[in-house]
Amino acid sequence: MIRVLGRLRDQGNTVLVIEHDLEMLKAADFVVEVGPGAGRHGGQIVVAGDPETVGNCERSLTGGYLSGRLVFPASRSRTVNTRALTIRGARVHNLKDITARIPLGLLVAVTGPSGSGKSSLIMDILNPAARRRFNHAAEQPEEYGEIDGWEYLDRVVTIDQNAIGRTPRSNAATYSQAFTPIRQAFASTSQAQHKKLTARHFSFNIPGGRCERCQGAGVLSVGMHFLPDVTVRCPACRGRRFQKEILEVQYNGFNIAAVLDMTIEETREVFRDVPEAVSRLQLMVDVGLGYLQLGQPATTLSGGEAQRVKLAKELGRNAPGHALYLLDEPTTGLHSEDAARLLDVLQRLVDADNSVVVIEHNLEFIRAADWIIDLGPEGGEAGGEIVAEGTPQQVAAAADSPTGKYLQADGNK
Repeated sequence: MIRVLGRLRDQGNTVLVIEHDLEMLKAADFVVEVGPGAGRHGGQIVVAGDPETVGNCERSLTGGYLSGRLVFPASRSRTVNTRALTIRGARVHNLKDITARIPLGLLVAVTGPSGSGKSSLIMDILNPAARRRFNHAAEQPEEYGEIDGWEYLDRVVTIDQNAIGRTPRSNAATYSQAFTPIRQAFASTSQAQHKKLTARHFSFNIPGGRCERCQGAGVLSVGMHFLPDVTVRCPACRGRRFQKEILEVQYNGFNIAAVLDMTIEETREVFRDVPEAVSRLQLMVDVGLGYLQLGQPATTLSGGEAQRVKLAKELGRNAPGHALYLLDEPTTGLHSEDAARLLDVLQRLVDADNSVVVIEHNLEFIRAADWIIDLGPEGGEAGGEIVAEGTPQQVAAAADSPTGKYLQADGNK
C-alpha cells in the first residue's frame, strides 16, 4: 500500500491519508498531528512537518511513538501450560484441513497476510462452535472435524466493533450500567425524597420523569417525505430529555441533564462519593474513553470506541475466570496510544485467568502476545496453512513466516 501511494504521488498527484500506522507515517512527506488528546481535549493542530519534525515534538503522542520515546507495553512472558483448545480438520474456505492448537490462559495472536485464513479459523469455525456450546446458539459453524478442550472453559465472549446500540437512547453509560448508580444517587438526595422521586424518574428510557413529548430522546424526528428525516431539538424540554420537576433536583450542584452532558472523566469526579459509579466510570477511563460525553448516543461512537465500551463492561462483571475472549483486528482504526491501552486491558483479562485470542496485524501488538499462530504463507489459495507457531521470538526466527520476517526486521530497528 505504501508503494502504491508513493507511485500516485510520483505521478504528480496529492495523496491525503488519515492514518495511525507508524510505517505509513514514517513514509509520509508531511504529517499533520491533531490533538493533543481526544474529544474535548483535542481539536488543535499540535505539530505539522516531516516525520522527523513530528517525532521531535514533545507534545505529540504520534511523535512519541515515531521517535521511540513512547513504546508499547512489553509481553508479560507467561508460561505456556498444557491446557489448550485444539481445532482439528479445519477446512472452510482456503483452510487446508489444518489442526490448530490454541494454548489457554494466554494472549494469543492469530496472524498472517490478508486472506490467509485467520477469520475463517477463528470467526467462522471457533466462534460459532463456542457460541453453540456455551450459549446454545443456533448458528452452525463452518466445516471442521472436532474441537477438544472445551472442559477448560466456562463461557465465550466475542468482542467486535459493532455498535453497542441501534438507537440514540443507548449510550456508554447505560450499556456499561454506570448510569444505574448515578440515578440512585439522585434519588437519594433530600430534594428527590421530598418530591417522592425514585431512581426510575431519572431515566430517560422509561415513563415517569422523562419528557413525554420526545420520550426522553431530547430530539424529534421530522419526516421529509422523499428526503431523509430531519431531527430537531425537542421544543418541550429543549433537548434536556427530562421534565422540569426532575431537572430541579441536583447532586453536587448538577442536575441530571448537566451530568449527561459531562465527559466520563468529569462525571467520575462529581460522583466520587458513589463507589459503584466511580468503579464503572473508571473502567471506561482505563480503556481510554474518559473523553466521551456520558450521554453521547451509541450510534455516534466509532467501532473502536464501541469495542472498548464492551471491554469496560466485561472488566466490570467481576465474573470468575476461564472465559474465552475473541477479537477480530481490535486495533483497526486505533492510534498507537489507544492500542497500547487496549493491550493493557486485554492483559488484565488474561491475568484474571481468562484466554484472549486476537486476529491482528499490528506488529507491536503481536510482539506483546504470549503465543502466535501464523497462517499463510500468502492469501487466498496460496494460504490456509499454519506456517509458524510459538512465542514471538520463535515466530521471528521461522524462515517461512511472513509475519516473522517483519517481526525480526522491526525488532532490529
